[in-house]
Amino acid sequence: MMTEVSSRLWSPHRYRLARDAHGQLVFTDEADRQHVGVTPVCAFPIDAPGEHVSLVDADGHELAYIAKLSDIDAESRTLLLDEMAQRDFMPHIEKLFSVSTFSTPSTWTVRTDRGMSSFVLKGEEDIRRLRGNGLLITDNHGLTYRVMDMRALDRQSRKLLDRFL
Repeated sequence: MMTEVSSRLWSPHRYRLARDAHGQLVFTDEADRQHVGVTPVCAFPIDAPGEHVSLVDADGHELAYIAKLSDIDAESRTLLLDEMAQRDFMPHIEKLFSVSTFSTPSTWTVRTDRGMSSFVLKGEEDIRRLRGNGLLITDNHGLTYRVMDMRALDRQSRKLLDRFL
């Protein structure tokens, strides 16, 4: 098992990554075979973003494993980060402006790193605590918002959040 994993460990001398004319990622393996439409999958996107990334083919088979994106060449890293950003859309809440009611369901109006947004929180169980005073908040459509650090929010935002925690 260990040999199998180590044989897929990323090496810039063995593997290449590029985009084709259609914008799909193309992975070229050590046998010079091209795999079109590969997908980067981060094992721990919340706790360890940029670490433990697998490149999988269209059937979900692992083609390569990258322990840390910081260890690979800049061009491949940029391609992977761009692809992962498109797949893992998670706006970060920067400020809470209002909450319609302190019972659920309630409508929240927030500012995120992607702009203003309003969403409906179905229940308090849709707020999950993370390490480091972070939160994940899932709206009624399944979209997840992230609060990186509750302590970094302004006083009004913290006060509104406290009613639900």
